[in-house]
Amino acid sequence: MTARINPSILSADFVNMQHDLDRIATADYVHVDVMDNHFVPNLTFGPQMVQRIQETSPIPLDVHLMIADPDRWAPGYAELGAFSVTFHLEAATDPVAVARALRARGSRAGVAVKPDTPVDALLDIVAEFDQILVMTVEPGFGGQSFMPGVLPKLGQLTRAISQQGCDVWLQVDGGVTEDTIVEAAAAGADTFVAGSSVYGHADPSVAIAALRRAAGEHPHAR
Repeated sequence: MTARINPSILSADFVNMQHDLDRIATADYVHVDVMDNHFVPNLTFGPQMVQRIQETSPIPLDVHLMIADPDRWAPGYAELGAFSVTFHLEAATDPVAVARALRARGSRAGVAVKPDTPVDALLDIVAEFDQILVMTVEPGFGGQSFMPGVLPKLGQLTRAISQQGCDVWLQVDGGVTEDTIVEAAAAGADTFVAGSSVYGHADPSVAIAALRRAAGEHPHAR
């Protein structure tokens, strides 16, 4: 299995963003959490900050929109040049149309679900997305504990992806450590967002390598 490690800059030093971006240059992508204080009770970055991160990051951007009305706002983040833009199923009026708009603007299209949201509505349309994010914490704040109870959703999605013969990355976000990444990989995840466990390490590159090894070496990982 190819294990992709996407450190979340929600755990970075916002005042020294360039420095903290350079510290994760060995990762696959940088996970950028956009929060609007409406869909989730927190406020982080807007388009101007994301554009600047796009201009200075040594690795591509994996943008996670925790915002209301992604039907209106999500395509603009693709236009900034983000490699991937993920919006929440719970916030979208027409998720397929949003995904197609993102792809039309050159980004990979991702859709996310909160821990309490079933994935049933996605099972017949998985091919419309390039990535599906199963939240393993409640979205809004970093540093929360991993919720293993959501992992069966990955099995449902894996079966649907296999049945439809499409290539969709399965991402988990929240509480990812060397221990929990093994559980997530065994359940079917191949793309992992890690914040505290990377930026809390004296050398983030060491933490990134350890996470990648822990995920990739699990005997049951797909």
